Amino acid sequence: MTQKRALVVRGGWEGHEPVKATELFLPFLRDNGYAVRVEESTDVYADTAEMAATDLVVQCVTMSQITPEQLAGLRAAVVAGTGFTGWHGGIADSFRASSDYLHLVGGQFATHPGKEPCERRGEASDNFLPHTITLTDAGRAHPVTAGIEDFELRTEQYWVLHDDLIDVLATTTHPVRPWEPWHRSVTSPAVWTRHWGAGRIVVTTPGHSLDVLEHPDVRTIIERGMLWATRTASAS
Repeated sequence: MTQKRALVVRGGWEGHEPVKATELFLPFLRDNGYAVRVEESTDVYADTAEMAATDLVVQCVTMSQITPEQLAGLRAAVVAGTGFTGWHGGIADSFRASSDYLHLVGGQFATHPGKEPCERRGEASDNFLPHTITLTDAGRAHPVTAGIEDFELRTEQYWVLHDDLIDVLATTTHPVRPWEPWHRSVTSPAVWTRHWGAGRIVVTTPGHSLDVLEHPDVRTIIERGMLWATRTASAS
């Protein structure tokens, strides 16, 4: 059997600790038989030969920028069967200026609501709210999330703008709060998959900090997502 090849691409905003965050998952990939290449920029996406030989891309690049050549290489690889996955801002808040990237992923971070203004201290924790990750019926049957029950987190709760081509495995609901301008609760996808050409995409929105990534359910979803997104035999 040919060894699977995983490409880990990390960088962007340092607040999400892209190096430490991705290092958490390198042993999992290697233990599952992947040959792992780590890159500190998206330059590799423009290397068509490397991308064609890659079975899975794990991206952790918050904000930042991507060139048309790099994005074209990533999109072409996914269409041809390369899997694409990541968590939090490393995939759902990447390359804000690129509408074509948004089109590929199917959902974009819009905001993470915060505490009541009088409780804020100018720290990252101002945006840490208790919330529930709720499995959908599809999620309860999907290999990425099967057997996982609804669970609670206290961290950033992503409000996501998205299209109808994603398959939502879990959601989170933003309630009405007196200090916020919206007038009814809003439900956002928290975990979703997407088929793009022959490729599979998995996005997991929790993952702001290492402790969230180490949450048993979050980590399980991310790791299963890596396996599920990897190029399948039919897409080889």
